[in-house]
Amino acid sequence: MTQTITRTVRMRDLGHYGLSAARGFLSAAEIDEVSLPDDFAEVEEAAAMLPALVATGRVRHWLKGLPIPDMAGFLATASEAEIGVAMVRYSFMVQAHVWGETSPPTALPANLAIPFVAISDRLGLPPVMNYAGYVLDNYYRLDKAEGLTLDNLAMDQHFGGGSDESWFVLVHVAIEAEAGRALDLAVALVAASDAGDAARVEALLIEMNAVWDAINAIFDRMVERCDPYVYFNRVRPYIHGWKNNPALPDGLIYEGVSAFGGKPVALRGQTGSQSSIVPSMDALFGVTHENDALREFLAELHGYRPVMHRAFIEDLQAASGLRAFARTQSQSLKDTFNACVEQVARFRSRHLEYAAAYINKQASNAAGNDPDVGTGGTPFMKYLKKHRDENRAQVI
Repeated sequence: MTQTITRTVRMRDLGHYGLSAARGFLSAAEIDEVSLPDDFAEVEEAAAMLPALVATGRVRHWLKGLPIPDMAGFLATASEAEIGVAMVRYSFMVQAHVWGETSPPTALPANLAIPFVAISDRLGLPPVMNYAGYVLDNYYRLDKAEGLTLDNLAMDQHFGGGSDESWFVLVHVAIEAEAGRALDLAVALVAASDAGDAARVEALLIEMNAVWDAINAIFDRMVERCDPYVYFNRVRPYIHGWKNNPALPDGLIYEGVSAFGGKPVALRGQTGSQSSIVPSMDALFGVTHENDALREFLAELHGYRPVMHRAFIEDLQAASGLRAFARTQSQSLKDTFNACVEQVARFRSRHLEYAAAYINKQASNAAGNDPDVGTGGTPFMKYLKKHRDENRAQVI
């Protein structure tokens, strides 16, 4: 007799969270299809020229004259896609202003700080570049008739430009697109396990394993066109935050933002750990982390994700009874469950390997670009290894 399980949190379909099987956590609108209002014209022009402005060595000189658009009017009528694009533009300009010269300033000028904080507040995010502004909303397809594959993707907004910077971001975009199928399967797995349908659960886990083969194959391609030296010295410096960063020990003052009272604010930098894919899989498979400083960091990082992405992870964590169900089933089903858990551990292992080669083994002469501290302001090698080991240990 089939036993069904009723849970207090009901998992909605992907559309409820603004997600899809085709794009996963990526923005539904490609950035080349979205235009900002006319009073953003100078902002758009400066953002488009950012690689050239950075190359002059005095990017702050070029950005200091930008006007402040009518943010209240814009936010009152703008679509979600338009707000996302505005976040991309300002995120890149803010990061370039802070890290684009020899040493960082202690303050962000009002013409950047005021609109950036307004956009961030509207999105429910801290006012600093995050993974959504760097990756999820910063892509488009070259041929709209073809898919979201590495040979058909372009990065729109850049810091310095070049193939290494683009490839680094686009590998993440391609992974996010492929992961859409994993998110769709996650929703189906919650329903099937709640319904006690062992045959369907096993079939879905087999599909999930195949999706993770594809995700890991994309991740393996990072080395093809992103050189570790170039990444460390020409890409990574711009994506640091101002928390636990000795180059900005007190954080950054946001001039003209009354809510901060003229005091410096310390915020974490953009990091791939802000991607919602792996936390979603942890939620689905019931993988947990010890209650320590690492777990506190993960909890803090959660607030840097888009609001609906947080909601998806939280609902999935509360709704998933997959681990408990799998424990009671055949060895064959347990094996498929464990294979999927191992796939995520494999992804984490590759991340650890890249972190060692692209960051930890590099030598730094740039302010704030410490090879022992992640862009999120943590001892990342220790944390990534712990993530991987805890993940791998939680098979059934």
